[in-house]
Amino acid sequence: MKKIVSIIIAVIFMIGCLCACGTVENQKEKKKTENSSDKIHIVTTIFPEYDWVLNILGENPGHAEVTMLLDSGVDLHSYQPTADDIQKISACDMFVYVGGESDEWVKDALKQASNKNMVVVNLLDILGDNAKEEKVVEGMEAEEEDEKEEKEETKEEKPEYDEHVWLSLRNASALAGTLSDKLQSIDPENAEVYKKNTKDYVRKLNSLDKQYQKAVSRADVKTLLFGDRFPFRYLTDDYGLDYYAAFVGCSAETEASFETVSFLAKKVDELSLHSVMTIEGTDHRIAETIIRNTKKKDQQILTMDSMQSVTAKDVNQGVTYLSVMEKNLSVLKKALKKEAD
Repeated sequence: MKKIVSIIIAVIFMIGCLCACGTVENQKEKKKTENSSDKIHIVTTIFPEYDWVLNILGENPGHAEVTMLLDSGVDLHSYQPTADDIQKISACDMFVYVGGESDEWVKDALKQASNKNMVVVNLLDILGDNAKEEKVVEGMEAEEEDEKEEKEETKEEKPEYDEHVWLSLRNASALAGTLSDKLQSIDPENAEVYKKNTKDYVRKLNSLDKQYQKAVSRADVKTLLFGDRFPFRYLTDDYGLDYYAAFVGCSAETEASFETVSFLAKKVDELSLHSVMTIEGTDHRIAETIIRNTKKKDQQILTMDSMQSVTAKDVNQGVTYLSVMEKNLSVLKKALKKEAD
């Protein structure tokens, strides 16, 4: 599989280069690039990275150009780079990506990079020992055996890490600090501005973290149950919450087995939960089926946003990492009450 991905990346890059040669439009683009060569070009894969960088830049004294590759609502786990994406990465000054299995294409893309001085930031590498391996809890749908065997053959039994590192405010603080350090090394002239912006932003992240901690400490309920994928492990671990779910966060499954639905429905009854959680999206069939199999059948469905489908339109309408996490806190408070509102 890796060989196939490598070939695809190489072909995409070659086609992009060939198509770029000899056209009037690309000659104009070349002049535009030359005129903006003094600018810093930053490319991020996902929305949280993009928003962190914008907050560090603040009023952007260095006139940096920031690109978010996954800006059309495509999920991180199913994204494949285009020729244009590869070219943007190739020439940028700083490239930020998560670093999990979904980003296996990055290694081959970086081999094509024309800027050999590019600063590359891998979020999982930054977290180091704080990165968590993917965990299958009781009742959770496990991957099919043939899929496991295929991964073992291609991965050489490397640990499979939970990629959703951005869903921890504590991780966000640490990662924003490292991104700031990297940006300061690229643009030392504006280093002090970036330091101040980062300090102010981390203060906001820490303040919201304390609000989460306060809400959980006062909660009647300490368990979340997701009739969906579960990308919130970093968040629940931060505050000592227990959880059950239909699938792990990176699962591509959309249908839960009878055993999984039955187990989760019984847990709702056993723990007297008044809500079943889902992540963003309109397909709540699993949550609805779980509720139909409970004794009371009157639980509410509450949705938390894992920021895996944020679009450029959302960003233009004012969506930020902090605004999403604030909304998630409001949902969490409802889920942790003994009774529904």
